[in-house]
Amino acid sequence: MTIAMAIYHFSAKVISRANGSSAVASAAYRSASELHDERLGRDHDFSNKAGVIHSEVMLPQNAPERLNDRATLWNEVEASEKRKDAQLAREVEFSIPREMNEKQGVALARDFVAEQFVKRGMVADLNVHWDKARDGSPKPHAHVMLSMRDVGPEGFSKKNRDWNGTELLQGWREAWAAHVNERMAELGLEGRIDHRSYKAQGIELEPQHKIGPMGKRHELEGQPHRNADDHVRIARENGERIIADPRHALDSITRQQSTFTTRDLAAFAFRHSDGKDQFDQVMAAVRASPELVALGKDGRDQERFTSRDMIATEARLEKAGDELARRGDHGVSDRQRAGALKAAEGRGLVLSGEQRDAFDHITGGEGLASVVGYAGTGKSAMLGVAREAWEREGYQVRGAALSGIAAENLEGGSGIASRTIASLEHGWAQGRDQLGPKDVLVVDEAGMIGTRQMERVLSHARDAGAKVVLVGDPEQLQAIEAGAAFRSISERHGATEITEVRRQRDDWQKDATRALATGRTAEAIHAYGDRGMVHAADTREQARAELVDGWDRERQADPDKTRIILTHTNAEVRELNQDARERVRTSGGLGEDVGVTVDRGAREFAAGDRIMFLRNERSLGVKNGTLGTLERVEGGHMTVRLDGGGRAAFDLKDYAAVDHGYAATFHKSQGVTVDRGHLLATPGMDRHSAYVGMSRHRDGVQLHYGRDDFADQRQLARVLSRDRAKDMAGDYAVPSDEDRVRSYAERREIRWPERAREIVHQVRDKAKGMFAGFKPKPAKLSFDRKGKGGAINTSRGADYHRSDVSSLDREGKGGPINTGRGADYHRSKE
Repeated sequence: MTIAMAIYHFSAKVISRANGSSAVASAAYRSASELHDERLGRDHDFSNKAGVIHSEVMLPQNAPERLNDRATLWNEVEASEKRKDAQLAREVEFSIPREMNEKQGVALARDFVAEQFVKRGMVADLNVHWDKARDGSPKPHAHVMLSMRDVGPEGFSKKNRDWNGTELLQGWREAWAAHVNERMAELGLEGRIDHRSYKAQGIELEPQHKIGPMGKRHELEGQPHRNADDHVRIARENGERIIADPRHALDSITRQQSTFTTRDLAAFAFRHSDGKDQFDQVMAAVRASPELVALGKDGRDQERFTSRDMIATEARLEKAGDELARRGDHGVSDRQRAGALKAAEGRGLVLSGEQRDAFDHITGGEGLASVVGYAGTGKSAMLGVAREAWEREGYQVRGAALSGIAAENLEGGSGIASRTIASLEHGWAQGRDQLGPKDVLVVDEAGMIGTRQMERVLSHARDAGAKVVLVGDPEQLQAIEAGAAFRSISERHGATEITEVRRQRDDWQKDATRALATGRTAEAIHAYGDRGMVHAADTREQARAELVDGWDRERQADPDKTRIILTHTNAEVRELNQDARERVRTSGGLGEDVGVTVDRGAREFAAGDRIMFLRNERSLGVKNGTLGTLERVEGGHMTVRLDGGGRAAFDLKDYAAVDHGYAATFHKSQGVTVDRGHLLATPGMDRHSAYVGMSRHRDGVQLHYGRDDFADQRQLARVLSRDRAKDMAGDYAVPSDEDRVRSYAERREIRWPERAREIVHQVRDKAKGMFAGFKPKPAKLSFDRKGKGGAINTSRGADYHRSDVSSLDREGKGGPINTGRGADYHRSKE
């Protein structure tokens, strides 16, 4: 899947009298209106200004209605300030993706302003501009003027100093990126943004500053006070950097996607050039660069490209994986394995045949082992038995995952002490927590890890002499960064599979989960629909209300059961949290509300509230995604009973990354198990998020949708069946006959020029003879490696339909089966 990088711009500044500004004049300019300035005794008329498509004052709770009038609002702000250098308002400015139309852009801006500013207690004056660039292309952006004083029924009061922190601005920047990316996905639009600086992303281009069309006008008249030529200068200088060294462009483009198309390249060149001539030069420089690699056409007949750096990263990943896999010094003796199995049986845990195969495989001697398991198949239970076997043999077992909640679930389910991969890498960089030959590193939810990060982890483990066990499911949520590393490793080295679903109690629901795992999403949806568990409403709003009704009935009828509400975006999570919380309050399940300010804005919490933690904090024993129930809230202090056991007590001045926890996104829920699930479907979903959302439950899941999003259940199934799996550069690299022969000759120390032609014919003829009529069934194909390491089973449907069958070789006695880089790893559909 190609994900282009959309333009990111988000800035904030203070409008102050110190530099001659007027809040009334600034508001008049941004809204393209005429306003009378009572302090200055003059009118500011910008009603002839073009490009303003939406203008709105948004009030927080308890603000007087008179402030809905723009002139009244900003004249009261001016009257509240007496100093000649007074700070009058804060202005936030952000770019809206060009991929959106005007209606979508306005909705995007309104939702963000309401969530991040108005709910925090600020009055927001929102103006959306849809200007045109010199070449006629749209330059959509929004200006938001924000009050700086608390506001109540009587009007403005004291200045709120909490709104001035740099951490708050950084939080807004991150929240804007997340908000845009969620909405882009929901609308099915290509493109993503990254709030990090280019330096933080490892990109040596200067980030561009957005400019207004009247950038040279004086601040008193309401225009942004910035160099109107700055944007053009940065674009031109970035273009010059790219022309001088096209690697800058390739590094940037491949930050979140391994491959890209000509269209992706053109969009990038357009943003980083000044005028058509330089655009052509940038395109020509990148196309002529020896660092650009053409991969051929994809399934949509589009030419795809990558960079030599990405190919080199994938090669390093392969090399590290190969070297780890060849090692045989991490085995567990039969005696210690038997002891761990017996101890598990004593606790009532008897591994199934598939779990036992996986246990035998990962406790074998190889330095790299992979387990591919469907959702709810008991991977964590199997890992817990393996942990005991490793520890009996004298190994130290460490766990890691991309997200905090995944690390927490790994630790809770297996007993393996676990951290995030970022935390591990930070420690390694500081010389702490280094791996060694007696370490086993278990990486869970491995399908969410990008190529670059996976390469760093495997290379570090190889250099340290440690063993790595990868556990995951390539069909679940995809990596955020470039690549599909886990799928690639599973293809190359094989993986044991656990396909027997244990989480669901009913056999038909287990079958539905297997259908989700193998890409047959429509089949699973119709199975639930046939049993009355898929519900259509006229609108999404009605679907949301019906979902919460059903959730509340179940909650009151069976309060001891665990349950969760799931959906795709944070905006929907916010709405569902509010609705669910109101039902709990109506039934008397909450104590007295206490108003507090948390990272996401103003909130009300009460004893009995469900709470979700949103940032890892080791001192509290919580991770991003940890759930609990609020036992006590007083002032800024909270005490939460954690679902996993224990309590977390903290002051919001020290830790404010909490929100209501009745609903969650799919990303927050991967790895979670509950008794009952409730899912609100939206158009941004795909088969990967549907798989996660519809497989969290033991007893059942209720799926709701609105006909304003999906015409009927058939369209729902079609949209939720979309495949957005990420790719690798190696997916398109089909070696030529010459490359195969060169490799063949080098392995046998044959001088290339003398024997090349002869060997080409030998390889072709031998392959034709060996594989004539060979048509394995994907669902049955299985390679078993005998010996201590157990069985490596690629029966999940490795499809050897490509022509390069000669790459199916066994790398030495007892070595791994190599399915070749061209093998397609997809699920059996039987």
